[in-house]
Amino acid sequence: MGGMSDKTHEAVQQFFGPRAAGWEDKFPGDQPRYDAATGVLGLRYGDLVLDAGCGTGRALAPLRERVGTGGTVLGVDLTPEMLGEAAVKGRARYGALLLADVARLPLRDAACDAVFGAGLVSHLPGPETGLRELARVTRPGGRLALFHPLGRAALAARHGRRLSEDDPRASERLAPLLATTGWRLVSYVDEDTRHLAVAVREPGRAGAS
Repeated sequence: MGGMSDKTHEAVQQFFGPRAAGWEDKFPGDQPRYDAATGVLGLRYGDLVLDAGCGTGRALAPLRERVGTGGTVLGVDLTPEMLGEAAVKGRARYGALLLADVARLPLRDAACDAVFGAGLVSHLPGPETGLRELARVTRPGGRLALFHPLGRAALAARHGRRLSEDDPRASERLAPLLATTGWRLVSYVDEDTRHLAVAVREPGRAGAS
């Protein structure tokens, strides 16, 4: 099982750390999209769900609502400032906040019923390593939702860029990437107001290391 290099760790932390306190102020209309996106996971009362790369924790409340008081919600992020902001906003009451690398999770095999990842794929190492690790900690049949509150074209326009053929979120790249890391893509939406790919953890050991 691999992890990010120290250089990559530092790059992610240096980017997100100084931006944590005002991060949500830049995207004030996104919360309803997070709430809706958590619905594709098929969560049930008592499930254990992982928010991988949880940032300031915008998905934690809707995830808690879906698994109920008998469930477990884990929010994992690499950047201490992001987790600190989640705590300041009171989101630790919805789930446990854990400082960890998504590519090296302190969880047992098949521990999770589902995984939610917002804005995650572009920051994963490889990103094969991270997706394989998420497969390792998810039970067979469990779901993975890869979400962004903007579609690929809208996000590129926001940053003044063109769409890239190398973008791992493009359907033609994402489907085989998931297939080689223990997942099967079952739905894919890329529109201005959301990018949402849903995959199911395949049985077998493709995601194990």
